Formats: sequence, C-alpha cells, structure tokens
Amino acid sequence: MAPRKRISKTEPSSPEHPSSSSKGNNNVTTTVAAAPIPTHRKPPLQTNDPPIAPPKWGLILKLSLFSIPYAYLLFYHYKIEAELQRSVIINAGMSVAGFLVTVKLIPVASKYVLKRNLFGFDINKKGTPQGNVKVPESLGIVVAIVYLVVAILFQYFNFTADSIWLVEYNAALACICFMTLLGFVDDVLDVPWRVKLVLPSIAALPLLMAYAGHTTIVIPKPLVPHVEMEVLDLGWIYKLYMGLLAVFCTNSINIHAGLNGLEVGQTVVIATAIVVHNIMQIGASSDPEYKQAHAFSIYLAQPLLATSLGLLSYNWYPSSVFVGDTFTYFAGMTMAVVGILGHFSETLLIFFLPQVLNFLMSLPQLFGFIPCPRHRLPRFDPQTGLLTGTKDGTLVNFFLRNLGRKSEKALCIYLLGFQAIACCFCFLLRYFLAGWYK
Repeated sequence: MAPRKRISKTEPSSPEHPSSSSKGNNNVTTTVAAAPIPTHRKPPLQTNDPPIAPPKWGLILKLSLFSIPYAYLLFYHYKIEAELQRSVIINAGMSVAGFLVTVKLIPVASKYVLKRNLFGFDINKKGTPQGNVKVPESLGIVVAIVYLVVAILFQYFNFTADSIWLVEYNAALACICFMTLLGFVDDVLDVPWRVKLVLPSIAALPLLMAYAGHTTIVIPKPLVPHVEMEVLDLGWIYKLYMGLLAVFCTNSINIHAGLNGLEVGQTVVIATAIVVHNIMQIGASSDPEYKQAHAFSIYLAQPLLATSLGLLSYNWYPSSVFVGDTFTYFAGMTMAVVGILGHFSETLLIFFLPQVLNFLMSLPQLFGFIPCPRHRLPRFDPQTGLLTGTKDGTLVNFFLRNLGRKSEKALCIYLLGFQAIACCFCFLLRYFLAGWYK
C-alpha cells in the first residue's frame, strides 16, 4: 500500500482533518480541548485491501464446451494409437489439476503483490469508482510457475531417461522459465521497449543451443521446377529464424493488449487452435517421428491452455487482476517453442494473423516516425462507459474507428472473435492447399 501522511498533534489542522466543528448558521466555533497524550499509544489500525472478486465460473464453463470436438477428434474421428492417447489423457488430467491450482493460488498471490506495491489502476475505467481500485499486477507469474511444475512432473509419466526428446523438452522448459524471469523483471523495473526486443532472443538461447532437429524446409510444389530441388537446407539461417520467431511471438502478444481479458483471451484461442491442429496432424499422418513431434507440441500446449483459463477467470471484464508482461512473455515464448519443436511455424504465424496486423500497424510508432505515447489506448468516456478509437496504430483503435464506439467487454469479444476467424482461416487454407502447395 502507498505510504500515508502522518499528521502531528502540533500541526495546524487541514480541511481533511479539522480540529473544530461548526454548528448551525451562526459560524460559532467551539474549541475542543486537547486530550492528554497517553504514555503508551496503541498502534494504528492496519487497513487491508479488499479481496479480489471470485473467478467467473460461468465463462469457464462456456469455454470448456470446446473440449467436446477436441475429444471427438482424439477418440473417434482419427485412429490414434492407444499409447499416444494415454499420454495425451495423462497430460490433459495434469493440466486440469494445474487449472484448479492456478484458480486457488491467484487470490493468495494477489495479497503478496499488493503488499509489494505491484498494482495498477484500470485506465479504461478512469473517472468511475472502478478506476480508483488497486488491481494486483503481474499475476502471470502464478500461471508460469504452475505451468512449469505441471510440465516438469509430466516427464515422469511419458519420457524415459534415454528419450531423444528429453533434451529438447527440457531446453524448451528452460526457455520458458528464462522468459518468465525476464518478464517479471520487466514488470518490476519497467524496461524500455527497445530492450524488450532483445530479451526473447536471450531467453531462446537454451533451445537454439540444444536443438538437434532438421534445419530444412520443404519447397512448395509450384516452385520445385524453378529451383530444381524439393528440400532446402538452411543451416544456421534456420536457427536465426527460430530466434526471430520467438522475438515476434513474445512481443506481438505484449503490444496487442490494453483491454481486460485480451492478452489471456488471445492466448486461449491460439492454444486451442494449436492442440486441435496437432491432433489433426497426428491422425492424418503415418510417420512415427512426425506424430511424436506433434504429440510433443500437445504436451506443452495443453497445460498452457488450462492455466491460462484459470487466469482468464479473474482477468475477464471487469478484471480483478492484471497479467503483466510476465504473462505475455511467458505465453509468447511457450507458443513459439511449441511451433518450433512441432515443426509448424508457418501455421503458427497464420494463427498469429491479428498479431501480425497489429505489429505492422505499430511499426511507424515503434520506430519513431510517428509520436508514440506510453499507453496507446482508446479514449474512455466515463459518462457512457464507451471507448472511442484514437489515431494510434493498433488493432484495438482500428476496430473502434471502423466499428464505432464500443464498451470494453464488447470490443474484447470482437477482437477475440477475429482471432478465432484467423485460426479457422488457417485450417481452411491448409485444407485447400493440401497436396498442391506441399
């Protein structure tokens, strides 16, 4: 809590703390005699911050319905080996446990971050009573810790000591842990955005050093007659691409933000698309190594989806907690390593289509060609509760400029709907180009 000003007994009274009282309209002032100062003073009462609002279980129940088509693909639509199904089910069960632990720990962690003055005020509610409420910040640290514990414990049930995947799996977890640390440091120290561009490349080093997979790309079939090769080995350029992908994924989620539920919501949508895509690829393939790569991706994506849902139950409008850069960096790095080790980075970029568009809109301001304010948020009208778009180059303001004034909740739903459409577009694109493009 912020320090309070201590008022001395000998100081003159202030309007907030009057030492005299007025009666009627006669402006007669009655002097109050000072009470003797006791020898032993009682300590002042400590005022506690009000507890955060309970999780929004109705929202989580609605979103959990999307697990039905996922289960249909896993158990009925595709003929997937029983051993692989077993591993996916164990991972899903541990992910559900991670969800419950996340929901339980967030209120506990909120008290501690408030004690350390890690809180913020909701700018999109400025001028209303909600705009004066201290909202706990950086609660993404809870999600990241629970995620890492679940992912580490899962190794006991799935990987043997001599597994060839164990090295890359732990390298992926090291990257995620490193990025979480750097994200929390950013929340505490408020790192300049130019430094933020470098942080993900540093955090990706464990994966880049341990990566032992192929560094080749498949040439699209229409280009094969012109380049006279079907596979191209990029060597170190491929690893450079992996590092740049990590930088993009982490920062793209970080700048496509500013609304209650937007950062976590887009993560939930993309993570859902990732697990569905992996199941479809496993079911359609007969290559054991290819299947294992996509199963590897599922093992990392399911805990991300579950723990993010736990955070979303508190971060959805009206938000009880803020996720901080800790979560955006953690989520971006997790999805980057999932796409890299699952060998579907092209598909991942299409899933990130709204983030790509937001990044392109932001370039003039990020590079200083146009003045860039600290918060590129829309204008909030406390009288109507609606947001109005500004000229800042963000997808949030673009939607408001073209769709008109919206409430914060409605605007977030529109943006997440666009995110879901981009993921569906990716599935359709892969379906129509299958067999012709690659």
